Amino acid sequence: MSVLVRSHRLLPPLSSVPRPTIVPRAQSLLRDPLATKSFSSKTPESKGEQDETKPLGKVSGIVNSILHGSGSLPKMQSQESWGVSLARGKYVHELQNHRIKPERYDDYVQLVSEAFPRIVKESNNKIRLTGSWTTEIGGLDSAGKYLHFHIWEFEGYAGHAQEMDRLRKDPIYQKFIRELRPMLRSRDNQICLEFAFWQSRPPVALGGIYEMRTYLLKPGNLLEWETNWRRGLECRRQFCEPVGAWFSQLGGLNYVHHMWNYPDLETRKKTREQAWKVDGWAETVYNTVRLIERMEANILLPMDFSSLK
Repeated sequence: MSVLVRSHRLLPPLSSVPRPTIVPRAQSLLRDPLATKSFSSKTPESKGEQDETKPLGKVSGIVNSILHGSGSLPKMQSQESWGVSLARGKYVHELQNHRIKPERYDDYVQLVSEAFPRIVKESNNKIRLTGSWTTEIGGLDSAGKYLHFHIWEFEGYAGHAQEMDRLRKDPIYQKFIRELRPMLRSRDNQICLEFAFWQSRPPVALGGIYEMRTYLLKPGNLLEWETNWRRGLECRRQFCEPVGAWFSQLGGLNYVHHMWNYPDLETRKKTREQAWKVDGWAETVYNTVRLIERMEANILLPMDFSSLK
């Protein structure tokens, strides 16, 4: 009977096993797995080896962007703010809207028709009423009464603060506010700046109807909006009267408001159709519609005391 004897090889001690040599580049990769610079042998043996040694291109750009940010960011941050570069800079506008209780509508019209001109007069022209409008289409409540728009103009933020402080101490103005509040369902306002390329019209009787178009932009798109609309305005103004354009700074943010004037709705329809025949308008629409979160259009009629009529 034979016996099978299995032999066992003794492994050498770990200390005697030679350790692989790590070249300096490999050491840097181990320390920094996101390192993207290529390294190559001085004498590559094949084209395949040459391809493997090329920089990582887009991957490198993405990694650098994640770690260090966009290369264009410092240039943008060198401006004081987008508002400074986009705004005309001279005036601050307050856009107000009042939603009136149906049963108090006539009282409201009488009250503001008396109070608003007085506010302007007693400010020594430091407050200017750009215009006041009732809503003809859009913003209607269940009783068919209107949302009212008012646009005020101030001499910058300092002028706004100064006039608001004066009005808070004015007993006649405070009486007006106490009488106004019970007439309203709600009210809100925004502090806005004018776009530098679109100056608000001075007081003038244009007649017809006004359209207020309001856009809520996706955050971070105001600069791109302005760039495209600077060109788009030149297409539109050939056929209709631009009244003003503002972007919000306080209150609801990322809002843009455009105001236009037309003789009537039929003219509005025709002028908007004509704009599509002008080179550049289709491109403006294509480039800006993707920037919008929400939009609305209201057709307005000026109140009797409005500066813009």
